[in-house]
Order: sequence, then structure tokens, then C-alpha cells
Amino acid sequence: MQKPPLKIMLIMLAVMLLVIGVSWRLGYQHGAGKVSSGSSGAHKLLFYRNPMNPAITSPTPAKDEMGMDYIPVYEDDDKAPVKSVQQQADDFFSDETKVSGLGSVTMTDQGIKLSGVQVAAVEKKNIQRDLRTVGLVVPDETRVHRVQTKVGGWVETLMINYMGQLVKKGGPILSIYSPELLSSQEEYIKTRQSALRSAADPGDRTSAQSLRQSAQRRLELFDVPPDFIKELERTGKPLRTVTLLSPADGFVTAKDIFPGQEVKPGMELYTVTDLSVVWVDAEVYEYETRDVHVGQEGVLTTTYDPSLRLTGKIAYIYPYLNRESRTLKLRFDFENKDLRLKPGMYVDVNLMIDYGEGIVIPDSAVMDSGTRQVVFVDKGEGRFEPREVKAGVRSQGKTQVLSGLNVQDRVVVRANFLLDSESRLRALIDAAMAAKK
Repeated sequence: MQKPPLKIMLIMLAVMLLVIGVSWRLGYQHGAGKVSSGSSGAHKLLFYRNPMNPAITSPTPAKDEMGMDYIPVYEDDDKAPVKSVQQQADDFFSDETKVSGLGSVTMTDQGIKLSGVQVAAVEKKNIQRDLRTVGLVVPDETRVHRVQTKVGGWVETLMINYMGQLVKKGGPILSIYSPELLSSQEEYIKTRQSALRSAADPGDRTSAQSLRQSAQRRLELFDVPPDFIKELERTGKPLRTVTLLSPADGFVTAKDIFPGQEVKPGMELYTVTDLSVVWVDAEVYEYETRDVHVGQEGVLTTTYDPSLRLTGKIAYIYPYLNRESRTLKLRFDFENKDLRLKPGMYVDVNLMIDYGEGIVIPDSAVMDSGTRQVVFVDKGEGRFEPREVKAGVRSQGKTQVLSGLNVQDRVVVRANFLLDSESRLRALIDAAMAAKK
């Protein structure tokens, strides 16, 4: 079976919507007429009128070609001039509106009640938004210290034997035997003794002191501790092993050394991480990037420890977006003196965004098509006017309106989709007529 042409379907749809709109415009007179005729004779029934063509009437109840009941006309109603279908459709719309494809809608009090239309006043208030994101606790990279050796040799003793062990700055971590260190010790001892012997001769003393300082500087560059050098000065004998010290307070987060192992210059032996301050990496969506800036405070909370509540600041905003998730990465700094935050933990971070004072309306009032936002403004006496607005941020059930409304306006917050259907009726009629041509 061949489907009806698209033009015919559009015409039929437009006609059906027009009939519904006209019936609403007339305030459900058909139902009201039945009640009046049954209860009293105050209104004299004159005839029944075709809902699609007012020129066609009937003395008795009837139906038109589409199966719709004729509308009863009473003596009081007949005093008003009979309007054509196009004129009645024009009553639904006003040329005052500047929203393309939409027009003003007028309803009776009964129609407003039956359709459930509700309105709310436009407010002016301070607009705040709670931006919530999830963050991952990671070590502060500036507090990660890698322990390396600058000389070759063999590990004699390990003072740090397992990962996660707490170490203090200046605390011993391992001892190493190095022929190079041993010869450097002997050189320092000899130059020091030479400097002491030449103290009486100013010329020799200067040269000897220079050699001693060079030998001492060599030991220091090999990370030999100051106390070790003092011990050499006291005893005058080189020590077989040298003890290396931790460069910072922290926990051992990597261990790549064993007793007896040969080491070479530049080898990483341990990684010591200071967790007194940690980073939290969080992400915000692309449309939220305008609301964040360096130095902005964030409040950290966790679901597993309600008592934990810390305040930190955005320390860095990465200069690129994640291509897959379309999110921007932020980095927060948080104090962690009691070590309650552990690397690898997931936490919640809340940012309170303050937009200042502005005009707001309920979210339900805004009809967003994706290309424009429209609200229906209550003009009084059952008349509702569509108005295009520019929406801003949404927060706590409210939408910021940047333009299009004033504080004294009232907007439809419920059943506005019915008004939208009515206001689109003219556009459908025009489209159907254009298709017919």
C-alpha cells in the first residue's frame, strides 16, 4: 500500500492541532454548554456550528467529516461576530513577539486550571555554585628524593631494608666500600698533615692549604658527610667504608639495592618521598574551565572518613585537555602532617564558585532547544508571551538569565510545553500552506 504524500500528512497534522487550539481558545464551551442547557434556560441554544468552518451550522448535534462534534452556539455567544478559522488562529498569536516560529497564547481561567499552568516570579539573588570533582592523591614530585652514588664500589651494609620504611633527614641508609673514596681519604689526610707542617712558612702554607681544601672539596662532592671528615681529622686514618645519609625526611618508596651488590656512579639506590604535603589531581569538564583559577580554594572530603576535611589551593592548571574525556586536569596542594592522605586514595574536592548577584528563574522555566532558550512570560489576563533568553549557569534548581528578563516578570514553570505546542501552531499552518502551494 502506497504511503500518503508528506505534504498531505503535514496538512492533516496542522488541521488537527488547529482544532485542538481553537477548542482550547473557546474555553471548552462545548462541555459548558451541556451543563447550562441541562440546568437552566438562561442561555438559549440557537444552533450547532462546524468547528472547522463556522459558516456551516446544524439545528441538531452533528459531527464533521473528521468525526468531531459540532460546537453549540447560544444566544449570548451569537452576539459576537463570527470569525473564520484563520481569524481564530490569529487570536492565538501576537505580532509583538520577536521569537521566530512562536506566538503569544491566550487562555481562559478554566483552560489554565485544566492544563496545570503554573508561574513563578523572576528573582535577583547572589548566585553560587558548588563544583564537585573527584581527585587522586599523588606524591608531591618536588618532595621525591632519589638516593644515588657518585662513586663506584660495593655495598657493605644496608640500614634501610624494606620499602615503606620511615627515614629521617641525615639518617644512615647504607655503607659502601669504594677504592676511589679510600684514595680520596688518604689524599685528604696527607694534604692536611702537609698543611700543618708548613704552618711556619707563609709561602708553603698557602700552597699546602690550597691542596688540603681541594682534597676536602673532593670528598664533599662525593657526598661524604661532614662528621666523617671530622673523624678523619681526629684519627688521621682512612676508613674502609663510608656511610651515605638520607637527603630528606620521608618514606622509602623504591629500593633497588642489596648487600654486596656492586654499584656504579649514577645508580639509583633508594627513593625517599616526603608525604607531609601531597598533591591531589582532579579534573573538571570543559565547560567548567572558566570557573577555576590558580590559588582558588578547594575543600577535600572522603566517603570513608567523614571527619577528614582539609582545605587546599589550586597550585597548577594543566595547559591541555584530555582528548578522550574532554576534561581539564587541576593540581591541588594539601598539607598532610598527620599522614591521613595516602598516595593512591580517591577523594572528593568541592569548589564554591561565586558569580555575584544576578537574575535567576527555576530550571523548569527554560525550554532549551540546543540553539536557543525560550521562556513563556505571564502578561496577565491569561496571556502568555514567548521570549528568547540567554541562560547562564545552573545551580541548585535555578538558572541564571543573562538577558531577556526583568525582575518584575513572571514566567511559566509548569505545563510550558503545552504553551509551546500552541505557539508553534502558526508555524505548522504556514508550513502546511506552503507545502500545498
